[in-house]
Amino acid sequence: MKAKFDELSFRVSKITTRSYSTSFSLGIRFLGKEFHKPIYNVYGFVRFADEIVDSFHGYDKDLLLQKFEKDTYDAIEQKISLNPVLNAFQQSVHQYQIDLELIDAFLKSMKMDLQKITYDGEEYNEYIFGSAEVVGLMCLRIFSNGNRELYERLKLYARKLGSAFQKVNFLRDAKDDLKVLGRNYFPNVNLENFTQKEKKEIELDIENEFKEALIGIKMLPLSSRGGVYLAFYYYNKLFKKIRRQKVEKVMTQRIRINNFQKMVFLVNSYLRFQFNALKQ
Repeated sequence: MKAKFDELSFRVSKITTRSYSTSFSLGIRFLGKEFHKPIYNVYGFVRFADEIVDSFHGYDKDLLLQKFEKDTYDAIEQKISLNPVLNAFQQSVHQYQIDLELIDAFLKSMKMDLQKITYDGEEYNEYIFGSAEVVGLMCLRIFSNGNRELYERLKLYARKLGSAFQKVNFLRDAKDDLKVLGRNYFPNVNLENFTQKEKKEIELDIENEFKEALIGIKMLPLSSRGGVYLAFYYYNKLFKKIRRQKVEKVMTQRIRINNFQKMVFLVNSYLRFQFNALKQ
């Protein structure tokens, strides 16, 4: 029975999520149970694509990404795939009517990672939209569960949250992006001579996006608010830790949150959610 394969597919997406992202996995646990499976499915999809462009050194990444893209659209059209992650993802695409334009934009940004070394302002915005903002919109489609009015009302805030997350990632990973992957996402910034002033300007932009995103989080239904707030809370704490570091440290170390701190953040965010005291 296909139901057995579908359940296996979901478990693969769940394992993928838990293997690659502790913070995202914790956030999912705070969501309503009805959202666990589709959010795992979305994360599994974006994680696989990201691994192709970031990790599969020594292999033909262009060919692998082209095949992954074709397999994605085939899975959506045929409503099945022998790739368990894509089989799980296509189910969520159909169930929650995730727009193909969002998937197009995401895969386009993945292709940019194989082509671009440095980004200008327009490319920077396009990349962030496709790599991060659309993921927030996919999740919002799931959280709004067919309520088009709610989706339209919260779209901007979902984009701001995805953008803030991605820019925090850029700062956290600046050393590896430059030295391992040869990438520099920040326009008009030379990471070989990254200055404290440039870092502060980027951080101000992120801070403003976090502030806007929190407005939208407070408007989410209770079934999704707690999980999204946990992810927000974790990333905001990571951002504040990066913000306290000198630029020299950011360019020589990957700033992390240890597991004990993550558990503290989990408890703190849960208490704030329970007492309706959501803040940065």
